Amino acid sequence: MTDLHLRKRHRLRQKEIRHIAGQIDQVLGTKSFDEGDVVDQAEGPDYDVVYVDGKILAFLPGGVPFLTVRGLLRYVASKRFVTVDMGAVKFVANGADVMGPGIVGFDPSISEGDLVWVRDVRNLRPLAVGRALVPSSVLEKKDKGKAVASVHFVGDRLWMVDELKEEEEVEEEVAEETGEDPPE
Repeated sequence: MTDLHLRKRHRLRQKEIRHIAGQIDQVLGTKSFDEGDVVDQAEGPDYDVVYVDGKILAFLPGGVPFLTVRGLLRYVASKRFVTVDMGAVKFVANGADVMGPGIVGFDPSISEGDLVWVRDVRNLRPLAVGRALVPSSVLEKKDKGKAVASVHFVGDRLWMVDELKEEEEVEEEVAEETGEDPPE
């Protein structure tokens, strides 16, 4: 289940990199990757993904560029966030949708259908990326029901692609240090 079949990986031109990074930077209020980075794009079953220096740091659900959770960890965003209480963290981190009563803070510029990132109230660290099902005016009321539909979260297939690569790199480094052959 951790396999994410990506195909047609290709290097992006500087113009394409500027376009994608510009959209992400504007929406999230951050400074992400630029033309100086090695940026590739690949097609996935549900959305395209963007590799930055070999790691998947952005994706395009519905054709709209947005940072992945790993990308949000690297490039600190200041917009389009939804903050949940600590009771919701376990569920959101496992892929559950965000419910209205669990929301303790949010960016007031969120509209229905926007991609948003979900963070916990204590550490303010990203847990998931989702699509807002209601505008910020409704989020404020903490109504019952779903407020954000989960699209990507820590531990899903998209997250695990890079997780498996990191484990392999660590195994290879250990093998080099000890003089053994790396495991296959």
